[in-house]
Amino acid sequence: MRVVGGDLRGRTLRAVPGRSTRPTADRVRQSLFDVLGQRCDGLHVLDLYAGTGALSLEALSRGAAHATLIEQDAKAAQIILRNARELGCEDRCTLVRDEVARALPRLAGPFDLVFSDPPYALRAAQETLDALLRLGLVAPQGRVVLERDRREARPALAVELELADERRYGDTVVLIAGRR
Repeated sequence: MRVVGGDLRGRTLRAVPGRSTRPTADRVRQSLFDVLGQRCDGLHVLDLYAGTGALSLEALSRGAAHATLIEQDAKAAQIILRNARELGCEDRCTLVRDEVARALPRLAGPFDLVFSDPPYALRAAQETLDALLRLGLVAPQGRVVLERDRREARPALAVELELADERRYGDTVVLIAGRR
């Protein structure tokens, strides 16, 4: 895996050994940032189920001010810290090592850009989206990017959100919603 854009373009990202995480592929990240915009200047990013940290590190490479990453798995958390350190981004990252449901109420938001890529087995897209809105973690002009398995039901969007884009990449569906 590599950073696909921004100041750190081409730099290598380490992966978590084994099959405990499912990193977002380089081509999916490139396509996603084509939709979101190539620059993320000054944004505050929240990366749920962060895995390797690839999505938030990509945003930092493109100018985001800070990323908060939530990851429960110890091995993945170590990889996130290593990736951030090797890319020189560790001072712009906060890692919360906990379950997403427990971590969300403790976060100081709001966030301009939220990535949520839960393990497909959790089928957590709807619960995560509902919690983000209930807790006021999405900024007034914020966007939420939800990745889900194509077999999982599409989450219902609350009245505060409108669908900006939806794309399918094999078994992965990426939904981008913006705050109204």
